[in-house]
Amino acid sequence: MMNDTLTDTPLQKPKWIRVKLPTGKNYRELRTLVDKYKLNTICQSGSCPNMGECWGEGTATFMILGNICTRSCGFCGVKTGKPLDVNWEEPEKVARSIKLMKIKHAVLTSVDRDDLKDMGSILWTETVNAVRRISPGTTMETLIPDFQGITKHIDRLINVAPEVISHNMETVKRLTREVRIQAKYERSLDVLTYLKESGQNRTKTGLMLGLGETKDEVMYAIEDIQKAKVDIITIGQYLQPTKKHLPVKRFVTPEEFEEYRIFAKELGFRHVESSPFVRSSYHAEKHIH
Repeated sequence: MMNDTLTDTPLQKPKWIRVKLPTGKNYRELRTLVDKYKLNTICQSGSCPNMGECWGEGTATFMILGNICTRSCGFCGVKTGKPLDVNWEEPEKVARSIKLMKIKHAVLTSVDRDDLKDMGSILWTETVNAVRRISPGTTMETLIPDFQGITKHIDRLINVAPEVISHNMETVKRLTREVRIQAKYERSLDVLTYLKESGQNRTKTGLMLGLGETKDEVMYAIEDIQKAKVDIITIGQYLQPTKKHLPVKRFVTPEEFEEYRIFAKELGFRHVESSPFVRSSYHAEKHIH
């Protein structure tokens, strides 16, 4: 199904999709540190358009459990394959990076590790604990996989109580199978519901638009997410990482993003980020309040 779409002529980027070049003293200092110590931030490896702004605010995103994923989602630039063994020194390394970079708010994310018995959940908790020990002034958001919906793995995260636990829905129900090949729409909703019902203070999710969804489907997804009692929602434009990935079907206008922002705010979300350049960790430092 994907191969048929790859012959489409790529859409021209509209004028509102213009990446701001990172600038500022904080950004330059962090860039020097990252290069010097070979620190691994997804901000760089994911070529995030908001890197300058986030680093300027003292926020950065770190990926744990290696950089090879067991899943092959049609939108994601991370490599798929057989992951390397778990590096148990990684939590310390990430925590030291956060301290060196003087990060005020760290977003931690990971590849899917369906190859592991615990799906990586133990290393997740080790990382949260290491950051607390080495950089106690840093707040955290953990952007977790679905752990196949197995609650004992999710419980490990709930027990270490990061300020925010997020899990991205990514797309509307109809497109989930094509966009997130091994994921399930209902399972992701169940994970978000379970987090809240288990006492997690702040929960969060993200949607990306431009993959062929309709306006009504976006509204329904926002309503489903609100029913799961999620506190924070981020909505942004999908951009194709390489020619092998799903093509952009549409560039959603800033006005339409604003409609979704108003709709979500009226439904009662605590925080809503909705505009073309929004990524799941955009303004993350504001989501802990």
